[in-house]
Amino acid sequence: MWRTIFRTLLATRQSQVIAPARRVLLQDVARYSNQRIAVPLRSKKPKSSKPTTQYFVDCRHVRTIGGKGGDGCVSFLRLWCNENAGPDGGDGGNGGHVVLQATQDVKDLNHITSLLRADDGEKGATKDCHGKNANHTVVKVPIGTIVRNPQGKVVGDLSSEGMMFVAARGGAGGKGNHFFKSDLEQAPQVAEFGATGEETAYTLELRSMAHIGFIGLPNAGKSTLLRAISRARPKVAAYPFTTLKPHLGMVQYDDYEQIAVADLPGLIEGSHKNKGLGIQFLKHAERCNALLFVIDASADEPWVHYHTLLHELSMFSEELVTRPRFIIANKVDLPEAERNVELLAHHVDVPVIPISAKMGTNIAEMLHEIRIIYETSRTAREASEATAKEQEEGPR
Repeated sequence: MWRTIFRTLLATRQSQVIAPARRVLLQDVARYSNQRIAVPLRSKKPKSSKPTTQYFVDCRHVRTIGGKGGDGCVSFLRLWCNENAGPDGGDGGNGGHVVLQATQDVKDLNHITSLLRADDGEKGATKDCHGKNANHTVVKVPIGTIVRNPQGKVVGDLSSEGMMFVAARGGAGGKGNHFFKSDLEQAPQVAEFGATGEETAYTLELRSMAHIGFIGLPNAGKSTLLRAISRARPKVAAYPFTTLKPHLGMVQYDDYEQIAVADLPGLIEGSHKNKGLGIQFLKHAERCNALLFVIDASADEPWVHYHTLLHELSMFSEELVTRPRFIIANKVDLPEAERNVELLAHHVDVPVIPISAKMGTNIAEMLHEIRIIYETSRTAREASEATAKEQEEGPR
């Protein structure tokens, strides 16, 4: 008991000593906005202790196969009063289509398998009974899904609720021998096979994955930061490339607004040359509206890390450099970090926010700035959409 009390008093004393220095550091380095922004909410529900394997899937390669049509039937009607009553073979049913439908019910492509197959149509039967048409296989995808063919060309853009894209058409049902009856051929003994369905390959991509994306070198503390601000539980470990696939967390505010924040895999020097799966990781960054650079403030010359990340983004896509961004100097709880944060602010031209994701230092101010960037980017996007709509309509 006494040991616990002593630890509590010691922690309180250390916080009182460090707090003034941190306050001065924030005033000198962080360039916060004075806008009135909603207050972020902290979830009071405890997180699950079970291991998680959930991650965000923003790209999926699929193979779609339409259903096969049912075969036609060769049959002749025989009655008690007439043994040669003529052909009565029914037609086969049509195979089902594979259809992609945009909906708000799903947020990523994690539920989609690599093979999407539709049902086959039923065969025709005697007594002119046609086979049943197969039901279409409708796969729900998030709004904003882009469909590319194997050559990389965009063949579908599901940008609104309820839009559909037929990925593979089903085969038509075969005709029975009743269909081939004519004046010249009264007893045809031939029927058609059902046509096979289409088989094609596509690449499904999301136009937008998250509002905010964390960019940084391996072991910069991106996963720890996402754990601190949301209920997401990405894996955290002391070795690089712990995160290989993006994880998504939601930050809630008191005005019922939710901001999606993505923990992206770490980048290294030469990522634009596909070193360390760099191309795949950089594509995740393309689907974030704003980028926050998470820098390890305890490292030597942390501004070099920032310039390295900025160079990789510019070599991959010049448009990524123009997106809203600021720097999050993580691990300021370490003693060598405070001096590095001051030097970092002098070597860069973007705002720097010193935080400690592990200790929870300055997290509220960071969420305040995230909300400002979110509102700014949303306003700019709405203005650009309105301008584009006016240009499409043209002068009346």
